[in-house]
Amino acid sequence: MEFQDYFPSMIGQLGTEGFMRELRNGFSLLMDVEKGLITFESLKKNTVLLGLHDLRDDELVCMLMEGDLDGDGALSQTEFCILMFRLSPDLNVDTGLPKQWTTSEEVDVPVA
Repeated sequence: MEFQDYFPSMIGQLGTEGFMRELRNGFSLLMDVEKGLITFESLKKNTVLLGLHDLRDDELVCMLMEGDLDGDGALSQTEFCILMFRLSPDLNVDTGLPKQWTTSEEVDVPVA
């Protein structure tokens, strides 16, 4: 099965602000409401609801580690958005989004 990257067309249709709103909605679906973060437990629970129940625990941990920039074992909204951009092979800096969200370079993410 070949991966289809829909992010560039979504940005074209929704605009930058609309696309960012959709990413935030995606984050909200996966996050632990009490912690405001995507944790292993919330990711596991919600992937089942999304029909991705075949993912193993080690795959979920790898997903979290891939985006966990501050090392707390969970994803903040900023980390989630940065990860989504890094995983999109067809996005480039010309999208009008901050360069840090479309590059694979190390990024310092402020922690609230």
